[in-house]
Amino acid sequence: MKIVTDMDGVTLDELIDTWDDIRENYDTSDDSGYDRAVLDCASRLASDPGGDSAHVWAIGLAIMAPYLTWLPGDGVAQQAAAALEGADRALRDSACPHDSHPYLSHDDEEDAYLAELLLALDDESADWDEDRPRSEWRCPRNAAGFARIGLDIINPGSVTDVPPRLPLEAKDSISTLSALLHGYPKPWTDINDEISSQASELSRAAPADRAGRLMVVRAVTWYAVSGMVRTKSVLDDLAEAVEEALPHFADADCAHDGHPALPGSGPDAAALGITLSSSGGREIYERGRIASGRNAPLDAVVCPVLMAEVADETLAVLRKRRDELFGERDTAHADAEYLRADGRLDIGKLVERTDNKSWNEEYADDLGLWAARRHGQSADDRDRAVLLLVAHQAMNISYPSPPLSVVRGVLATMRAVAAAPLPAECLHEDEHPAVRRAEFRAGMAHFWAPEEFPPGEDSRSAESWTCPRFAAAVAEESIRDLAGLYEDDELADAS
Repeated sequence: MKIVTDMDGVTLDELIDTWDDIRENYDTSDDSGYDRAVLDCASRLASDPGGDSAHVWAIGLAIMAPYLTWLPGDGVAQQAAAALEGADRALRDSACPHDSHPYLSHDDEEDAYLAELLLALDDESADWDEDRPRSEWRCPRNAAGFARIGLDIINPGSVTDVPPRLPLEAKDSISTLSALLHGYPKPWTDINDEISSQASELSRAAPADRAGRLMVVRAVTWYAVSGMVRTKSVLDDLAEAVEEALPHFADADCAHDGHPALPGSGPDAAALGITLSSSGGREIYERGRIASGRNAPLDAVVCPVLMAEVADETLAVLRKRRDELFGERDTAHADAEYLRADGRLDIGKLVERTDNKSWNEEYADDLGLWAARRHGQSADDRDRAVLLLVAHQAMNISYPSPPLSVVRGVLATMRAVAAAPLPAECLHEDEHPAVRRAEFRAGMAHFWAPEEFPPGEDSRSAESWTCPRFAAAVAEESIRDLAGLYEDDELADAS
């Protein structure tokens, strides 16, 4: 059977090329012709849903179906779906001699080859390298199967008897979260919105999807509490969503001997959670598990008892880190670490901890806040000079950036220092210490305890270290570095 190849001045080859262009570029192009191409194909299928050419139009709409999940014009997706439903009704019970059909083994990875296959399908002179003969591809029942595949792409889970596939939205989420959780978010990603949206997805998840959505929240929580997120409401959203989900799992029991270990990396954990958040994804997981003989059964992975543990652990992490990052931070414990037995500064420890090395990152936040607070309580000029510099240097070492609870306290001190009256000129002849140079730490130690630490080659006078103009310059630099980290209203009580 040969399909007429010239329709309204457009050849079938040209139509198929257009369909494949839509499949490849639907989410990056704004082509007004996309709607016309879909409606043309839908109209041809609807006009003769049981005709000899139905397989062409059904497969054509399946090729273009991803676009219909994106930004089609009003009513375009509905017309395409109506045409596919009509073709399915007309063709699925047709008599045929085949034991099976290609659609039954067709998955989303093979979508990229449909256009090429369609071009050769009705041209007997074209090369045919497919495992299945042309007759099975042209069979009415196969056309009905591809009509259902198209419907499943447009409305995930709306049909049966087709291979499972992840919704396109789920694929996009996996890609977006993978980039974000690897630390390289896509340029258009709003990190706060992306993480908060996972809380929203958990809150509105259907019962069957809830376990998967909780796994996604577990994954993004690790990122959110790392210090990369500087907005408290994001952690609030995550905690609230987990609190709402917890009662659904709290009273569960099970007969499992044990539960599988869930992925320990954020990207892997998020991908698994998103996969298990749709019926198609859950079927893909189980099929893959059976085929490979690896991984735990689905019922053990989404077991309510395991999910209760996940919810408890995730909520505990969120609450603890939310308090640390945004609440009032206790630094009383730092006295024992940074003061000598006689109550004087342990200058050796302070010099050691202000070295800009990765192993000092874990101390930086508490050290910086402790130094800033103690600066405001001290009347000793030498102590105040050292404490101001320690607070400044600790903020440079903090990684990925100091939390709001720390920034508030440090900024309060730095703004007070910057606002203090200054002499018209410095009262010393030598230059101010070079804060960012390696010799700074040795110089600070000699300045504070000259009897314990010998002078270096570039030692400065004590007056240069205690100079109000030097202190103001240090404070102003810290203010520039810290003031833009959080919203103005969050920092309001530090001004």
